[in-house]
Amino acid sequence: MVPTPRPSLDRSSPLPLWAQLQEDITARIRRGEFDAAFPGELQLVEEYAVSRHTVREALRALRESGLLEGGRGRQTRVAGPSINQSSGTLYSLFAAVEASGRRQRSVVRVLDARADGVVASRLGLEESTPLVYLERVRLADDVPLALDCVWLPAQVAAPLLEADFTETSLYGELEQRCGVRLTGGQERVRAVVPTPAERRLISLPEGEAALYLERLGVQRGRPVEWRRTLIRGDRFAFEADLTSPDRITVAVGNDRGGHR
Repeated sequence: MVPTPRPSLDRSSPLPLWAQLQEDITARIRRGEFDAAFPGELQLVEEYAVSRHTVREALRALRESGLLEGGRGRQTRVAGPSINQSSGTLYSLFAAVEASGRRQRSVVRVLDARADGVVASRLGLEESTPLVYLERVRLADDVPLALDCVWLPAQVAAPLLEADFTETSLYGELEQRCGVRLTGGQERVRAVVPTPAERRLISLPEGEAALYLERLGVQRGRPVEWRRTLIRGDRFAFEADLTSPDRITVAVGNDRGGHR
């Protein structure tokens, strides 16, 4: 028995069937029909009475539009909404996650005092200067989002060693416990391919890239924070306000080095 095609597909329309299929699936995604699970290719072939090639073309377009994720051996699913952060602002992952309506939580991997000559130099300090080091896996609604590593001079940040960063922000604790509030800084964001160990830590699907953020945070011109954050590219986006083009800087270079 040949299945009855969905009435949304018009065989007489000049619009290709794959494009009509894309439109219909998009509407169904918007209605929440696939929130629990997304059907496989063969199920869509049967439901719409079209070829597998047509289904694959529609799914390819839906992945490119960001509505679906998966493919190449991974189960196709409706993409979760990304967490957006405006560029040109002092980035706070805690605030960005909570602003998106999700619950922010962290798994603290390391919180200690140590020396790191390279980082101390970035902070304008002697290489042997003690630093407070905080390493966390950041989660949004219990889904891993980022691996966050932060160094601060122990001279100003030592009280943070007593803080519980499971459900609080670094900047909030830094201001409350240490009287330090960042006033600006410099940061760089680029796309990277994470190592297998990093991919496991943030549950990043195979084949997906990540964003790598480096920041030097300052208080009235004094460096007080060096941060490296690896963020899932499929769950986070930076937005730029193009109404002020004089504030946009584009760096072009041949960066072939690793991200560590």
